Amino acid sequence: MRALCSPVSVYTCDGSREEFDRIAQEMVLKGTLVPLNEKKRPHSFWCRSHPDDVARVEENTFICSRNKEHAGPTNNWKDPLEMREFLQELYRGCMQGRTMYVVPYCMGPIASPYARIGVEITDSPYVVLSMYLMTRMGKEVLARLGDGEFVPGVHSVGRPLKPQEKDELWPCNPANRWIVHFPEDREIWSYGSGYGGNALLGKKCFALRIASVLGRDEGWLAEHMLILGITNPEGEKKYIAAAFPSACGKTNLALMQSALPGWKIEAGGDDIAWIHFGPDGRLYAINPEAGYFGVAPGTSMKTNPNAMKTFEHDALFTNVALTEDKDVWWEGMDKTPPSNLISWRGVPYDPTAGLPAAHPNSRFTVRSSQCPAYDKEAENPYGVPLSAILFGGRRSGTVPLVTEAFSWAHGVFMGASISSETTAAAKGEVGRVRHDPFAMLPFCGYNMGDYFAHWLSMGKRGDKLKLPRMYMVNWFRKSDGQYLWPGFGDNGRVLKWIFERTSDKASAKKTEIGYVPETLDLSGLHLQQSHLDELFSVNREEWLKEAKELESYFQLFGEHMPDALLQELRDLEKRLLATDSL
Repeated sequence: MRALCSPVSVYTCDGSREEFDRIAQEMVLKGTLVPLNEKKRPHSFWCRSHPDDVARVEENTFICSRNKEHAGPTNNWKDPLEMREFLQELYRGCMQGRTMYVVPYCMGPIASPYARIGVEITDSPYVVLSMYLMTRMGKEVLARLGDGEFVPGVHSVGRPLKPQEKDELWPCNPANRWIVHFPEDREIWSYGSGYGGNALLGKKCFALRIASVLGRDEGWLAEHMLILGITNPEGEKKYIAAAFPSACGKTNLALMQSALPGWKIEAGGDDIAWIHFGPDGRLYAINPEAGYFGVAPGTSMKTNPNAMKTFEHDALFTNVALTEDKDVWWEGMDKTPPSNLISWRGVPYDPTAGLPAAHPNSRFTVRSSQCPAYDKEAENPYGVPLSAILFGGRRSGTVPLVTEAFSWAHGVFMGASISSETTAAAKGEVGRVRHDPFAMLPFCGYNMGDYFAHWLSMGKRGDKLKLPRMYMVNWFRKSDGQYLWPGFGDNGRVLKWIFERTSDKASAKKTEIGYVPETLDLSGLHLQQSHLDELFSVNREEWLKEAKELESYFQLFGEHMPDALLQELRDLEKRLLATDSL
């Protein structure tokens, strides 16, 4: 890679605090980073990206499997031999004038038998700082690696520097971006973007796209899921994993403070779970990450106090607004923006211009161990046992607040059926409803029909009595443009019902689409009865339309679509059409 990319120098990262400080200071001197107020937010920095490098670029993301069928209809595919030839030319000399950083990192606790090691080569110091916060990185990883296998990844911002040429504050190449995966070779090549999952190759590229293929081949699951621990007032603790599309509340749920007295929530992970069978036949989950790359707008002491406390120090903020006294601000933090703000575009913020002070996909990056609700079991090398798995999306209608699946296969059908209104986490139109099975549409590294089959096979391998129960949730249902459910800490009421259902201690009513609560703990919450009725209503006409839409969508996967899920769809339609189905 050194010969191909022609960097000025090569530096292997050791993962130390001194190294972080040295690289951060170099970025401060260049003007890319701004140190924040040491009294308000010690050892923290603000930066802003290029205006066209702010989110995932799904249209430029490729799965280059040897067989196009293996990539499936939901992934972009190119022939791997042709792509390799193209990349060789693209990367030739791409790091001229820059340092090539070698970043060894571990996904998962270093001592875990389920952890995997990656090595990212990058010419971006921003990536180095982010990987320091997001993963276990440096000398310890190299010591564990020895002569073992690792997932190689190369990343370049795609802007070689000529001699004496002045660098940009955020070098990138928006006109020429490529996020490329070779699943059979377990390789990642990324070019042109310096932002988020496009550039931090441990995150979506390794932990989901490559790891999903590893999981298929080895009998485990790599999922776009949070992990949380929930303890009832009697001291009994259970673990829940939940799959939501990006910017649909995973971090808020993982770091939640329950509104119910005596119920404790602890954060195991806010984005990714690797799930495997333990020796006792239960499914266990580890969080392969060690940090949060969370959406900032909407995060406040009201919506997510634990997140606010987590990034009080040692944090990196990207594309939020900068206050006059060198602190950060974004929409939703409080009602009134401070005066003399600098917007994410680097210019004075004008509240009358109709443009946000912080980009809707602006982020905070911080180590998860700083969270006051951090679950120490997140460091357990063998993971935590799952009692429930949740699927959800952002739907303003149709989908009830919470629904329990009839069986494992029905739960897999729920996961395959997720549709969600799009958010700013991906480039493109915001607010349109799209299918996002298992919240994995942008992240599954192989044919999604085969992915559904893999989920079904996991259920057949496990003891039915020990498998987690599965649920569909929707915090975002509206009436007359207003949210029906308060969300945030009150989502703990739904988690309480799920907790008690997994011990057969909570009552439920059977509907055409699954079980919904007969009663929910609403103590101290004042909801209109009409709103409550609507939250749990199942409109047959709407669901028949949903079923027809699903029937059309499932055809996309052709012969790869499992018969068991097509049968679940037929059964749903029968229940909806039967007058006495319940």
